[in-house]
Amino acid sequence: MKKKFLYRVAAIGTSALVLAGSVAMLAGCTTSNYPEVTITYSFNGEDYAVNYRLSRVDAPKTVQHFIELADAGFYNGMVVHDYQDYTMKTGGYRLVDGELVEVDYLSEVRRLEEEGNAFTQSVWADEERTIPLYSVYGEFSANGVENENGKEYVHSQGALVMYYTDKGSGNEQVWVERADGGADNDGNAYQQLSYGYNSTTSLFYTFTGESRTSADSIYCVIGMATNYEEAMTNGLLAAINDYEDTLDEGVTFTEAQTAVPLNQYDYFRSVQTAGLTDDFETPVSMPIIIKSVEVTKY
Repeated sequence: MKKKFLYRVAAIGTSALVLAGSVAMLAGCTTSNYPEVTITYSFNGEDYAVNYRLSRVDAPKTVQHFIELADAGFYNGMVVHDYQDYTMKTGGYRLVDGELVEVDYLSEVRRLEEEGNAFTQSVWADEERTIPLYSVYGEFSANGVENENGKEYVHSQGALVMYYTDKGSGNEQVWVERADGGADNDGNAYQQLSYGYNSTTSLFYTFTGESRTSADSIYCVIGMATNYEEAMTNGLLAAINDYEDTLDEGVTFTEAQTAVPLNQYDYFRSVQTAGLTDDFETPVSMPIIIKSVEVTKY
């Protein structure tokens, strides 16, 4: 029988202040705790624009990082490299001649920076903070990051989540800028921490299941789709199911990519050579492509 994946169901002020606000917006400064982005997925000749409302309340540094990557065009042309029952993972791979190829994240983001794009730094490889890693401290409870009022967004249908790959059991340490400015660290705004969870680079997924809040403690939910039913349930996901219905008996929508090497371009040599791998279910013959990630509200 054909392999079918589960169907994803679904201030007002003076004119001077107004002018200053307008200038701030044009300069790319933050103007809201709730920025908005549109991720346009291309599949089988059609585009599907999914709108997301982000939350700086939940994850200010991660949201800013995602926005900066989007503004730089980092994500354009990448593919969904792992299509599972509850997640559509992307942000780190391209398809080249039918082969899944990991993006050299550090080299790519440095190239974009040289072209004039700005990236806020909060994680460094050295105490002097001269070697930025262009990554983000994981803003979730496993890292001791708590939101006393509770998270606005959790792993539920339509959640936008930044995640990281396994970095093994090494002893690599990084220097991290604390979100509290050092209030709970004897006034020191920077702290040395284990590298593992502090290595969010560009990988993200849309959660298409009903609920999986147990994952909130180890992955960072940064936003929520606002047109999920229209653009995903009745849009992209429906199109994928329709495409699966056209496949011959025994042919599957995805191809298993087994023992895919991870962290080939990590800053730390020990992580590069740790031999870590993962298994993906990748749409190859009919890929899901990230056409663009556009910030529509800052």
